[in-house]
Formats: sequence, C-alpha cells, structure tokens
Amino acid sequence: MPLNIRSEQVNRLAEELAARKHLNKTDAVKTALENELRRLDEALPLRERLRALQERVLARPSTGLKADKAFFDQLSGDTAKMHRVR
Repeated sequence: MPLNIRSEQVNRLAEELAARKHLNKTDAVKTALENELRRLDEALPLRERLRALQERVLARPSTGLKADKAFFDQLSGDTAKMHRVR
C-alpha cells in the first residue's frame, strides 16, 4: 500500500536527506525509518535485547556434561594443559 504524506515539511526533509545521501526520496524515507527503528531497538536495555536468546538457551535440555577448565582446554585444542599434573 503506498504511503501518501501531504506535509511540505516532511517532503522538504525527505528531499534534503535524499540529496545528502544521493538517494531518491523513497529510499531516503526508507533509510530514515530503518535507522529510527534500529535506534529504538538499541535503546532497549541489553537484558531485554538478549531475552529471546537467553530463553532459547535455557529451553535446551541439559547435556549432563561438566564445563570445567579441562572441558574448555579441550575446546581450545590446548591438550598440553589437559595432561598437566594437578
């Protein structure tokens, strides 16, 4: 559905942004809207931005494996650390 804005001020702003960014007015408006939506998303606290990821991680079943230092040494390929006498 087309967007029909009848505001001279909005038209002037769209023309100015288009000229500065070397875009047509439609792309200038699209860019402005995307940037504003991104800014709003980034204004959310980190806790809220990460909530969906945290819920996905917590929904996975436990493997029962212990994530200790030896486990991380093995992941990094540092086998010398795994064979040290403790």
